[in-house]
Amino acid sequence: MAVLPIIKLGHPGLRKVANPVEEITPEIRELAGNMIDTMRVNDGIGLAAPQVNILKRMFVIDLELIEEELAPQAYLNPEILEIEGQEKMEEGCLSIPDVRGDVVRPFQIRVRYQDLDGQTREEVMDDLLARVFQHELDHLNGVLFIDKLPVIQRKLLEPRLKQIREAFSLL
Repeated sequence: MAVLPIIKLGHPGLRKVANPVEEITPEIRELAGNMIDTMRVNDGIGLAAPQVNILKRMFVIDLELIEEELAPQAYLNPEILEIEGQEKMEEGCLSIPDVRGDVVRPFQIRVRYQDLDGQTREEVMDDLLARVFQHELDHLNGVLFIDKLPVIQRKLLEPRLKQIREAFSLL
């Protein structure tokens, strides 16, 4: 497998809506494996395809960081069917290094997605798994966690966000 470059805040690809995965090909399976490697090398718990500049509706989550006996999982064409509750928790993002903020999200969600075998699955998620799923799904819609921060918190982070945008524009 390969480690892919992660695009950063300021790259236009982070603000685009990803396209559905129409067919699960060997290339899609390879991309999922590469994304898992990339996520792990960068100490992430989730990574969406748009973060590696591929506009496909897929992301990976390292379930092993949530429950030791689980393996990383790829989620294709994910959607949220129901939400319940609300919880505030600190989030960060591999595309926005060294920035963290408190985001309010539903605590429990019922979701539908395809796995790498093409099976459509539905499940209920809560706590950290639900949060990571929602964070990564936002990436597929061009939304970043900083968009969900309270205005005052975002204003306080703006100098760092500006640095990241400027550093990216030099690449």
